[in-house]
Amino acid sequence: MLMQDPKPVFKRILLKLSGEVLMGEGEYGIDTAVLARIAGEVQQLRQINVEVGMVIGGGNLFRGAGLAKAGMDRVTADHMGMLATVMNSLAMQDTLERIGVFTRVMSAVRVNQVCEDYIRRRAVRHLEKGRVVIFAAGTGNPFFTTDSAASLRAIEINAEVMLKATKVDGIYSADPFKDPEAVRYERLTYDEALARKLGVMDATAIVMCRENDIPLKVFNINHHGDLVRVVCGENVGTTVVRE
Repeated sequence: MLMQDPKPVFKRILLKLSGEVLMGEGEYGIDTAVLARIAGEVQQLRQINVEVGMVIGGGNLFRGAGLAKAGMDRVTADHMGMLATVMNSLAMQDTLERIGVFTRVMSAVRVNQVCEDYIRRRAVRHLEKGRVVIFAAGTGNPFFTTDSAASLRAIEINAEVMLKATKVDGIYSADPFKDPEAVRYERLTYDEALARKLGVMDATAIVMCRENDIPLKVFNINHHGDLVRVVCGENVGTTVVRE
């Protein structure tokens, strides 16, 4: 249900979803119920005229770094991971469009028969027209994570904030699933996140956000309604800023 008279504090956002979020309680693949719930919350953002860009990881299908550790050539493994993100992006597009949300998937690698090539100016135009834009295939280059791709796309489309959707309600001093004494931070600087090695994102992604002064908000996507609450300025999750 849409919040009563919600007022967004951001006009354009970049939402980063890990592929693992789409697994739900499964061990791999896509849980269509999770997909539908997230799509419903994105629909709520469009109903209050928030422009939404998305980057979805591929770890629920393939993880390039893991395949490389098992002996596969790293470049080949990363290309497989990029294709996994295209599959997740198409699944999200289908789910959004079935509930009436116009969506475009733009890929950093050429797969013209299933989605558009990524062109920055065209992506911004899609956003201006009210379409959700899902950026697939990372940066199109091996050795770069989808976190880095999300930071890059956030900068390129002039997003006002980057939202990282996770399975925990913010950034903790340690893994809260392993350490019951872990403390959740409400606010951090990017330098603190880097110095404390908190693992919220890879260092390249954090530095890109810091150097381009894009705030990062980390929240639990499994808490229904938190995505809309974050965009409406409520104190949800952890905020990471320059100072």
